[in-house]
Amino acid sequence: MSTASVPLPNWINYGLIPLLNLIVAFFISGLVVWWIGENPFTALRLLIEGALGRGDAVGFTLFYTTSFIFTGLSVAVAFHAGLFNIGSEGQAYIGGLGAALVALALDQYVPWYVTMPFAIIGAALFGAGWAFIPAWLQAKRGSHIVITTIMFNFIGAALMVYLLVNVLIVPGKMAPETRTFLPGGQLPKLDWLMALFGAKLGPAPFNVSFIIALVMCYLVWLLIWRTKLGYEMRTLGISPSAAVYAGIPYSRTVIIAMLISGGLAGMMALNPVMGASARLQVEFVGGAGFVGIAVSLMGRSHPVGIIFAALLFGILYQGGADLSFEMPNITREMIVVIQGLVILFAGALEYMFRPALVHIYQRFKRA
Repeated sequence: MSTASVPLPNWINYGLIPLLNLIVAFFISGLVVWWIGENPFTALRLLIEGALGRGDAVGFTLFYTTSFIFTGLSVAVAFHAGLFNIGSEGQAYIGGLGAALVALALDQYVPWYVTMPFAIIGAALFGAGWAFIPAWLQAKRGSHIVITTIMFNFIGAALMVYLLVNVLIVPGKMAPETRTFLPGGQLPKLDWLMALFGAKLGPAPFNVSFIIALVMCYLVWLLIWRTKLGYEMRTLGISPSAAVYAGIPYSRTVIIAMLISGGLAGMMALNPVMGASARLQVEFVGGAGFVGIAVSLMGRSHPVGIIFAALLFGILYQGGADLSFEMPNITREMIVVIQGLVILFAGALEYMFRPALVHIYQRFKRA
């Protein structure tokens, strides 16, 4: 019997295996740091201090974490339906357009807490709309979702550049961006939350979208494991032929799953667009859509796992920036190597330790 089909307890699947993968990734990263002549233990200390050692550092870490939660959830929802949505980058980009249009329309008339729900809806609708065509092509024409979502990333980027340069740009300015939103179109910082722990947020753009991301985690958990639609999505993801035989509508389920996935990716834009820069800019997504793939894989496509995986990548992003400043030999490219090793062991080598763990678990179970 293949070890891949042997059931293991959740604490092994969702806890021990990701932890072992992470330890090996950091061990290999430490060897790389040692090879270039730096102390890996000092590098690890500086990375953790840079991400968690000050109030503003924690704020930046949680700011990145927020974006990765949204995109991780986006990938996870599609993955549960057997779809590999790697278009979260483009969907988040277009979602930013939806959020920005709402903020530009309402910021001078109403306070932020009135603008916020409309911005959430706008970002989700625009992100879902950008995911609809790849979903329809997959469901109705059999076009591979990976290919179409990749293409739509580039189409979305080109469309946004055109709009920012020719339509939404402030007259007389060179920068391709919208005007700065008034306070009614900005999401406030979570200074009070940091103050509860005796820390000061400083210039970090940690904002209300973090709370929205946590709410989305709960709603995704309800959707996937507590609703009929979630059951249909998971059944389709495990066996499309069995799902169709059982009467689950393939096309409808694929399209709905991708719309939800795209909507979650679109909502990621709330964090940088309304919470940080207070305007729509070129390339504001910054690769968060692709990081979401690794976050979802490492978090086993479960909302709780995604929160912890997103926090890990937030630490790597913020702590890595400080580390490259304190240790010039460890360049930004080296930080990308470390992130890549984490992705490698969490994704491509996800089940490297599973056979050994299965044998150990079965031996202890028989004892």
